[in-house]
Amino acid sequence: MNRATINRALKKLAEVDADIAQGVKRVGVPEPRIRPAGFDTLLSTIVGQQISTEAARTIRGRVDALLPEISPTTLLALSDDALRGAGMSGRKVEYAKGLARAMVEGTFDVDGLAELDDEAAIETITALRGFGRWSAEIYLMFSLGRTDIFPSGDLALRVALARLKGLDERPTPGQAKGLVAHWAPYRSAGSLFLWLYYRGAPA
Repeated sequence: MNRATINRALKKLAEVDADIAQGVKRVGVPEPRIRPAGFDTLLSTIVGQQISTEAARTIRGRVDALLPEISPTTLLALSDDALRGAGMSGRKVEYAKGLARAMVEGTFDVDGLAELDDEAAIETITALRGFGRWSAEIYLMFSLGRTDIFPSGDLALRVALARLKGLDERPTPGQAKGLVAHWAPYRSAGSLFLWLYYRGAPA
């Protein structure tokens, strides 16, 4: 989603949700988050799991320095020890090589994701070891530009939604989905807004 798409979507959301309208006045409009589709971004997803952004950036830099180019084939040519030496855990090495192998063998068609509907694309990604629903939803939003994704498992989104709606308690993922059902078909822009609101609005 580019800036124009986000702006249009938030205008529509403001028309159906007064809390969004007030929230935009308070914190503004979120910036686009665009990542390239393909192996590079999916590898970064694995590297970044359960560690800080800074640590992930450092480890990814070390991994990249080992590769003549960023591709499934070159990753598979590296030894597990080399990847662990760059800072990846044994489990992440397993996930990364599983991703690369699936792409080389053709059991995972990353380009074909663009032809699938949202749920089918999510199911295809989560069939890979190491990719949960949240990771798949983020890929759909930022790399495939899907406009109606709400990652209800994201803690920050639910905290922000509770603040926006004046709730006493943070909603469960299921409750959060219900609270934003009327945001369809613009829930990706709503998610971007909630991440901004999480950072910019007081508790």
